Amino acid sequence: MTTWLKKWEPENPQFWKETGSKLAWRTLTITTITLLLSFATWFLMSAIVVRLPNIGFKYTEMQLFWLAAMPGLAGGTLRVLHTFLIPLFGTRYVITVATLLKLFPAIGLGLAVMSPETPFWLFMVLAFSAGLGGGDFSSYMPSTSLFFPKRLQGTALGIQAGIGNFGVSLVQFLTPWIITFAAFGTLVGEPQTFTKGAVIKDIWLQNAALVYVPLLIIMGILAWIFLRSVPVRASFKEQLDIFKNKHTWFCTITYVMTFGSFSGFSAAFPLMIKSLYGGFPDAPDPLKFAFLGPLIGSLMRIAMGPVSDKIGGAILTSLSGVVMFASGLIMIFSGVLAPTSVDQFPLFVVLMLIIFMASGVGNAATFRQYPIIFARSPRQGAGVLGWTGAVAAYGPFVWSSLIGLSITKAGSPIPFYWGIAVYYLIATAINWYYYQRKGCEAPS
Repeated sequence: MTTWLKKWEPENPQFWKETGSKLAWRTLTITTITLLLSFATWFLMSAIVVRLPNIGFKYTEMQLFWLAAMPGLAGGTLRVLHTFLIPLFGTRYVITVATLLKLFPAIGLGLAVMSPETPFWLFMVLAFSAGLGGGDFSSYMPSTSLFFPKRLQGTALGIQAGIGNFGVSLVQFLTPWIITFAAFGTLVGEPQTFTKGAVIKDIWLQNAALVYVPLLIIMGILAWIFLRSVPVRASFKEQLDIFKNKHTWFCTITYVMTFGSFSGFSAAFPLMIKSLYGGFPDAPDPLKFAFLGPLIGSLMRIAMGPVSDKIGGAILTSLSGVVMFASGLIMIFSGVLAPTSVDQFPLFVVLMLIIFMASGVGNAATFRQYPIIFARSPRQGAGVLGWTGAVAAYGPFVWSSLIGLSITKAGSPIPFYWGIAVYYLIATAINWYYYQRKGCEAPS
């Protein structure tokens, strides 16, 4: 069975109409579904970790933040590797293998949560392996950018990244429901006893991870059967030329602002709710609210893809930076980050959702910008998509670890929010100067 296509000319209208469109959209469908499962695997720990203390695990608050952070460290590191894989091995091989590899964290975490005696180091290893799902993004997005013409880049990349991001909401929304009953009967072990105050009940926390196992197997098989690879090839050494271009680094800064915020806050949001508001009477359940942020961010990423194709990405990127900066300052001065009452919780959630919304807008806008900035070399543009995604994938690690340190050392996440507000300001200024203002170097 042939892996590499003999010809691929998406900018040729006749080729696109007769051959390219059907194959491109079929590829987008399969890779988008598998990317959704990748994000779900990547954020499994963020949904599981808030339940561990209630079923007998004796980990400290900082250890719990480390477990939430570790998939981000792995995801960012593995994305650096994934950045270079598509020109070396092609879409078919990379997507198939990446999908099946996620069986390791899905099965491993499912087994680990069944015993409170599971050592912390093993949980750290499994949390790191969940980063396999985070690494995929830097193969998927370059692949999609090669399959579609420039006029559809924002739409295609917005659809894939946006629906892929739904995996974060999926795992945080599905987990509270799927763990309440024996979804797999007696095949996957006995329930754990959940204790919170006067509430004592059985839960099946292993379901949160094992539910993805059959889906990963099915999509791995479909990827092998139906995917093909665009004949754009380059050695590892040739691909390093992107690092000689200053715009690679400017794009990295703006993507950390947008996707770094999305992924970072997605990982930290449940534990922030638990840490800041969990001590009050009638404390909110983190997982009943945490999924809303990734959901809104993902929806905005999909919705703003076509908009960025029409009006350009730079203005939307700047807008998202300004909104996130303002929301961060309001959170600092409103007191929701050092609450004295659970009554402050609704405002905290609203402000966090505004940050998620703005990050989704920025995610769509930046991925419209980068292929335009590197229009002279589609291969370089695809590489930059992968590289920026790799660096921004450290978001869960950086956000969770720094927020955890801020809470444990300063008593609140306020120091972190001051730092991130300054970063938003710098990144927005770079975007405006190089890509948005009149007479700028690379309007996009």
